[in-house]
Amino acid sequence: MYKSKINIQIRIADLDAMGHVNNGVIYSYFDIGRLHYFGLLEEDIHWETFDKVVVHTACDFKDSILFQDDIRVETRISEMGNKSVKMQQQIIDNRTEKVKSTCFSVLSGFDRENNTSKLISPEFREKVERFENNQIKK
Repeated sequence: MYKSKINIQIRIADLDAMGHVNNGVIYSYFDIGRLHYFGLLEEDIHWETFDKVVVHTACDFKDSILFQDDIRVETRISEMGNKSVKMQQQIIDNRTEKVKSTCFSVLSGFDRENNTSKLISPEFREKVERFENNQIKK
């Protein structure tokens, strides 16, 4: 179940020559969904101290997204390790509920000072588990 959902406004600049939303733009939609998810967990996101980075993404483009489509991005964290979290996302057509695209990401805890990975904090782990109703694989 996805508790984090955000509607996306498609812009003309998002379209390719075929009239579809460009695949690269779809990644930016998933970024918007990811930021929305973190915003639901944290009252304020402070980018100077934010300690997670995306280290892997894989996207499946299941159906074209067109300018007139009404879409949303749904996001969840499905698994947490010691130093990383696995995130699943999907773009849904609000009119038909059809899945237009899916994305799988791995985010790593990140120590900015030493430019290395680090453990996921217990505070973040608690927030995710509470938000996801303890549905996280460990």
